[in-house]
Amino acid sequence: MLELRLAQQSPIPLDAQIRCETGELLALVGPSGSGKSTILKTIAGLMRGPVGRIVVNGDVWLDSASGAHVPAHRRRVGFVFQSYALFPHMTVLENVLAACDALREEDRLAQAYKWIEAVRMKGLEDARPARLSGGQQQRVALARALVREPQLLLLDEPFSAVDQLTRERLYEELAELRSRLSIPVVFVTHSLPEAQMLADRMVVLHHGRTLQSGTPDEIFLRPRTAEIARLVAHKNLGEAVVLGHDDRYTHVDWQGMQLAAAACPDLPPGTRVNWLIPPLDVRLVDMRFDDYTGRENIHCAEVESMVPLGGQVTVRVRMPNGQRLTLTATAHIVRKRAVEVGRVVDVSLLAESIHLMPREPEAAG
Repeated sequence: MLELRLAQQSPIPLDAQIRCETGELLALVGPSGSGKSTILKTIAGLMRGPVGRIVVNGDVWLDSASGAHVPAHRRRVGFVFQSYALFPHMTVLENVLAACDALREEDRLAQAYKWIEAVRMKGLEDARPARLSGGQQQRVALARALVREPQLLLLDEPFSAVDQLTRERLYEELAELRSRLSIPVVFVTHSLPEAQMLADRMVVLHHGRTLQSGTPDEIFLRPRTAEIARLVAHKNLGEAVVLGHDDRYTHVDWQGMQLAAAACPDLPPGTRVNWLIPPLDVRLVDMRFDDYTGRENIHCAEVESMVPLGGQVTVRVRMPNGQRLTLTATAHIVRKRAVEVGRVVDVSLLAESIHLMPREPEAAG
């Protein structure tokens, strides 16, 4: 297990707390400059500057209060860099063997072959990096990171330099390989879909601060604040005032429109809140032909734009209060409902998907 608390004032401010369980893949997400790579390099001992405490499986790697600092070469950590960082003059086997210095001489060759096979590079042991594709180089970098039997694996944007098809294959291979690893894995990515797909838990960082930690569903569907919602690219964010509660819903006024939302009984009437709803939970309905008795939050809206993306269509609508929402529907539903720009359609906002967040102090003005 990894437990970390780091702080610094410059060059990148940090106030981060992270915990990653054994066997867990934890994704660090956030915009450029939020401290993600600084955290990885500090864990690995490649950077000194941040103060705090790093403990891996009970071993203290850093404790600024007591002056403890384990040097990088004594930290059993595997690190996969964005640029692969392979030695160009060495073969695949030699690159992997170069990381085996901590192993006994008689064990090195067997260990290198074991991990070369594990990452599906068997048969290419004598190839040099220039002959390998980006995906193959990434596999070699992963084998080199794992050959030391590390206590912790760090991945810094490991898929950013390969094409989409290769990236998807590497996703599958990493997911399969994880079943053989019983160590914490910390993974830095700018790709939110990547984090959703691969991570057991996520940490959202901004300006070096840990804003929220939780499962991908918790963070994407129930962010704590509007700031976090914006960082994970929510499109439908609004401001409202709590009107009251019943046994199922919390009712709010959204700039002149009343909405039923997922129950938040701790928010008293009059509380100013932010709210969000995922585009998939804004549904096109047709009151002329279908019975929507009991369906909540049905309103008319004017279609302002439509963008087809494969079998999906992103539709931007203007609500009666002048505010805009984005919805995503299948191309089939769009055709069936005869949706087109300029037409007024009926939409339903699923109440259980409307998430309320207390307004941030700086926004409450």
